Amino acid sequence: MARYTGPKAKIARKFGEPILGPSKALQKKNYAPGMHGRGRKRKQSEYALQLMEKQKVKYIYGILERQFRALFHRAAIKEGITGENMLKLCEARLDNTVYRLGIAPTRRAARQLVTHKHIVVDGEVVNIPSYSLKPGQVVSVREKSKSLEAITDSLSARNAKRYNWVEWDSQELSGKFISYPDRDQIPENVNEQLIVELYSK
Repeated sequence: MARYTGPKAKIARKFGEPILGPSKALQKKNYAPGMHGRGRKRKQSEYALQLMEKQKVKYIYGILERQFRALFHRAAIKEGITGENMLKLCEARLDNTVYRLGIAPTRRAARQLVTHKHIVVDGEVVNIPSYSLKPGQVVSVREKSKSLEAITDSLSARNAKRYNWVEWDSQELSGKFISYPDRDQIPENVNEQLIVELYSK
């Protein structure tokens, strides 16, 4: 089960934004990593910009190349705008929904909770982070995991952010995936059209 485990600050500096969570590195070193990071910026080609955008989405949602290609194919054959469909499918992933509900502070932590069988979907334990939720499905914390420190800490520090496509019940420690979000509801700074152009070559 491969995933990116390298330095988070390096990725944040590469894209100039906190892709994998808050990073102090951006304030201290607001230039790209590597020995040429401070050097004169060359104008990037169209392909380079498209590739960077694809890599950004993969890092944000923790998806590897083969999985991302399959997800893009699903988005392309689905009715609607391909780029928006792709982001909707990314948002419908189980690990992402656990993060959006506030059960975990980051997507990485959400992924770990899912793989360690702390999360149930419609009453059944699901340990696949890429599991694609359908509208109406209920995601909750497993009964014997409700007192887990990582979960209680995350829920007590749960910020005021609310997302229209998920509903949270603090008594039951469960949330419902109401619907796929509209593009303007997804807060991620992504130009999905560049990814569509990259795959349509």
